[in-house]
Amino acid sequence: MRRIDAIAITIAFFGLGALAFWGFSAFGLDATNAGIWSQVILVGGLLGWVSTYVFRAVTQTMTYNQQLEDYKTAVLRKRLEEMSPEELAQLQQEVAAEVEQSKNN
Repeated sequence: MRRIDAIAITIAFFGLGALAFWGFSAFGLDATNAGIWSQVILVGGLLGWVSTYVFRAVTQTMTYNQQLEDYKTAVLRKRLEEMSPEELAQLQQEVAAEVEQSKNN
């Protein structure tokens, strides 16, 4: 994330708080209650956003993890393409032997 993105998100967050305050004030709440309820909405939104981050971190579906997985897959594909037919046949035999061994256990 770029610095300007972080600044824009911060300004939007405080702007949303101001809009919520003015909205509650327009519906007849006094300044104290409007402030409290606008903070409740902002904190609830913040906790919701943080929970999505924690969920992505726990399930490892974050951008870094996806990029790392794509890189590993690309490296393995390139190595397979560079293998000679004899090396490929030997690899297939090894894999078949491991599969057979895992079935026996």
